[in-house]
Amino acid sequence: MLKIRRTANGEVVFTLSGRMDSESIAELEKLFRSEANGCHMVLNLQDITLANQDAVNFLERCEAGSITLKNCPAYIREWIMSQKSKLAKPVRVRRNNSDKTKD
Repeated sequence: MLKIRRTANGEVVFTLSGRMDSESIAELEKLFRSEANGCHMVLNLQDITLANQDAVNFLERCEAGSITLKNCPAYIREWIMSQKSKLAKPVRVRRNNSDKTKD
């Protein structure tokens, strides 16, 4: 279960604690939509105890969308960076000898 606490002082900060999963992502997306356009949002992840693949994908999209990730646990940061590096690598196609055309 994820607990979400909202504070605002020039920017909106959502402090998250607990486990982050698909259900919590839906709740956060709903909260994001309810905020005024143009306000800067921050996700404080200091008290996240567990995050699954969907949560990491979501956090990566948040960061790409200019939402700041504050106090991001090292394992989540490494997971995000690992995904980014995998996406940045070109896909190499291996060909075996049967793929070559014969003269």
